[in-house]
Amino acid sequence: MRENYNNSRPEPADHAIARSRGGLTTKTHLVCDGRGRPPGFVLTGGQVADTIMLPLAVRQIRVPTAGRPWTKPDRLLADKGYLSRFNRAGLRARDIKVTIPERDDQIAHRRKRRGRPIKFDAAEYKGRNVVERCFNRLKRWRGIAMRSDKTARNYHAGLRVAAALLWAHTVQDKQSTITLMRTRRARRR
Repeated sequence: MRENYNNSRPEPADHAIARSRGGLTTKTHLVCDGRGRPPGFVLTGGQVADTIMLPLAVRQIRVPTAGRPWTKPDRLLADKGYLSRFNRAGLRARDIKVTIPERDDQIAHRRKRRGRPIKFDAAEYKGRNVVERCFNRLKRWRGIAMRSDKTARNYHAGLRVAAALLWAHTVQDKQSTITLMRTRRARRR
């Protein structure tokens, strides 16, 4: 019997597992608030680009409140993988402030063409570590850390349960700074 890592056939689409440099991996594109509570996330295979997942991840934000659900953050902090003109324009259209550092290749391209540098607040960007702490809390569950579920549906359900428990352990407030980034890839074992 051949192991899945050595098998060259592609994984079915409902597994959210794909071949990348680290082998068969899954990415979790997570959105979390300023207190490290995840209101939404999207699962993809390991080779999917982060840039194209930003609009979908932001649309996952839906926090129930006493009135209408909260769906729009005041500010979005993200790592370099999520930066693109399309993403900036989409967030600007929704009136969401953005703090994303510029990639080196974009800086070099802008210097050749004489463009205006993007607005970036380094002090504000330091708050992005909240999402790392959120992932650490979610990965206390072995099944989430190791990605032992075969289908994406089961893995997504486990993430939802862990996220609900994180929300249950914190007190609701109106802080709406949102942080977004991808996980370190979860390897299939």
